[in-house]
Amino acid sequence: MKVLITVPSCPLLERPDFHAPLSDEVLYGAVCQLTGSPCPGWYRLRTPYRYEGYVPSGCLLPDEGAAERWEALPKRVVFRQNWCDILPRPDHQAPPLLTLPRGAVVSPLRDAGEGWTEVALCDGRTGFVRAGVLEQYYETPAPLPEEALRRRLVDTALLYRGTPYRWGGKTPQGIDCSGLASMVYLLNGIVIFRNARIVSGFPIHPIPLEALRPGDLIYFTGHVAVYLGEGEYLHATGHAGSDGVAVNSLDPGDPRFRSDLSEKLLTGGSWFH
Repeated sequence: MKVLITVPSCPLLERPDFHAPLSDEVLYGAVCQLTGSPCPGWYRLRTPYRYEGYVPSGCLLPDEGAAERWEALPKRVVFRQNWCDILPRPDHQAPPLLTLPRGAVVSPLRDAGEGWTEVALCDGRTGFVRAGVLEQYYETPAPLPEEALRRRLVDTALLYRGTPYRWGGKTPQGIDCSGLASMVYLLNGIVIFRNARIVSGFPIHPIPLEALRPGDLIYFTGHVAVYLGEGEYLHATGHAGSDGVAVNSLDPGDPRFRSDLSEKLLTGGSWFH
């Protein structure tokens, strides 16, 4: 059965238990596949990017018809700001209906004038948002020349700079290394494996480290980073002194060099051929 995620970010847990480790966060407006109901109040889900785990029942709408109607609507994604208030009227003083993170999806209804857009929400409500916060929603790779797409991947990654580290996180409230890499690509219509390794069946392939170009990925043992160019990379790290999304360097002569990571360096990874 198809289900709709109806909360800003839905915790995907390793077990049907609120004390279980967080594996991922599924964002508002996602259509997922229900694969089981192991116990009252919990569902097992498969996400659109093929990640599975357990979620509390209050985070979703288990209605195949509603999910299919939502899938058929045009979409926009929260992109230009970390958070986006959905308001009941086009007025900054209106109390928000809900607040969505970057990566959440809404459906545009009309231009409401003076920089406002009316949007439909996946739970059937409508609201208003500043138009400049929303971006094109890509279900397939953004149709850009290679250099432009590489630049867009880098620019997308830099939007998360300074975000706190959170194991399993995938929002500006907190994000982990593979959550960052997967969101950077997902916001550009490319589905990569959610964890910090290259997996067959997903479109990232290994490349030599000397072949890295902006927008590629760098894989370490248990860690992944987005390559920015000129030896710099952006990653989500819990390392003391960073504690979040930060820029470091592959150059041993750079003060931002991480010797602890250099010892774990495995390979580059690229979506590009």
